[in-house]
Amino acid sequence: MLVTIIAFILIFGILVLVHEYGHYYFAKRAGVLVREFSIGMGPKIWWQQRHGTTYTIRLLPVGGYVRLAGMDEDADQLRPGMPVTLQLNDAQAVTLINTSDQPLRYPGIPVRVVDFDLVDGLWLEGYENDDETQVKRYAVDHDALLIERDGTQVRIAPRDVRFNSASLPHRMMINFAGAMNNFILALVLFIGLGFLMPKVPINTNQLGGVAKHSPAQVVGLQAGDKITAVGKQQVKNWDQLTTTIAQTKDAQTTITYRRHGQLKRQAVKLKAVKQNGQRQYQLGIYQAQSSKFADRMQYGWQMFARAGTLIFTALGQMMHGFSLNDLGGPVAIYATTSQATHFGFLGVVSFLAMLSINLGIMNLLPIPALDGGKLLLNIVEAIIRRPIPAKFEGIVNLVGVVFLLILMLLVTFNDIQRYLM
Repeated sequence: MLVTIIAFILIFGILVLVHEYGHYYFAKRAGVLVREFSIGMGPKIWWQQRHGTTYTIRLLPVGGYVRLAGMDEDADQLRPGMPVTLQLNDAQAVTLINTSDQPLRYPGIPVRVVDFDLVDGLWLEGYENDDETQVKRYAVDHDALLIERDGTQVRIAPRDVRFNSASLPHRMMINFAGAMNNFILALVLFIGLGFLMPKVPINTNQLGGVAKHSPAQVVGLQAGDKITAVGKQQVKNWDQLTTTIAQTKDAQTTITYRRHGQLKRQAVKLKAVKQNGQRQYQLGIYQAQSSKFADRMQYGWQMFARAGTLIFTALGQMMHGFSLNDLGGPVAIYATTSQATHFGFLGVVSFLAMLSINLGIMNLLPIPALDGGKLLLNIVEAIIRRPIPAKFEGIVNLVGVVFLLILMLLVTFNDIQRYLM
């Protein structure tokens, strides 16, 4: 169980780190301030600030996020009437606003906020030392820090470093980068699997071997034979070969193959088996394997393509009949992680690769609040050639967040029933 827990935390951590780093990297390149980069959710257990970004690790290893300036409107948490503590520099500009109860290393000025503008005007007004006879205005430094109520220290978000101040192409790239990183991670992991395995199966119509007492052995097929046709159906690779054999309508068929340059034809009776309630046929052959560099690279790419195709196929099937069993949340991922650990390191790597490409594709679905929903709004903005009203965008994203929260609760409850009861 301990191995499963460690693997689960590592898998979730890697997925989140890679996904969020995509948003982070392209936001930085576009001049957008990344106020916080968090791994995990809930109460923070560690934080450090570097180059304007606060890096945090939070208690619950079930997600993470980046907070981009201008996309966390309520993050400043300032309100008229709120008591804060200010620190000033030599030019009497505010360099730190403390909204929490935690004591500061250096003494500050107690102020009760009356009004403020931390976006354009960069000022704050309030009653100093609760002296309500005079409202005092303070200039706020462009790079001033703000300590939030939970003690998290972040930069303020002036207009020029906010997300919506970036160009449309930059914003689209920021929104797409998380999923892109997941695809890159999946491809790298699949290629890595190809080099970690002693040999990799190659997608060829050449046989790697035949099973004992199988139809293939009965008719004299050998390793190295190249099957070119099953019945009248031409086959050029292993995928076509196995699919054609499995879906053959009659057990009695003919196999055309090439051995030492000579083309031969042999009648054969296939073995009938039942899979998923359907009758399929088997010839009893093994796939050829290779240790060549090019074949290992090709194996990684083919596994990546197959995983993507499998996920899109599953999404298509969901359109015809949706069930909560088609989705899985943290509980399902934990249960599958437990199964993957039984196959050792390679099993965990393979599962991580599948999960990464799955996360990338799911995030690109055109659902509000997901990256795909944000990209859809970007495309609409490009078509109408003007910014989408912030109020409308906020409502759309709020609807998406509510939908996703409800869906997550339903999926989690369903997963608990499936895996823990």
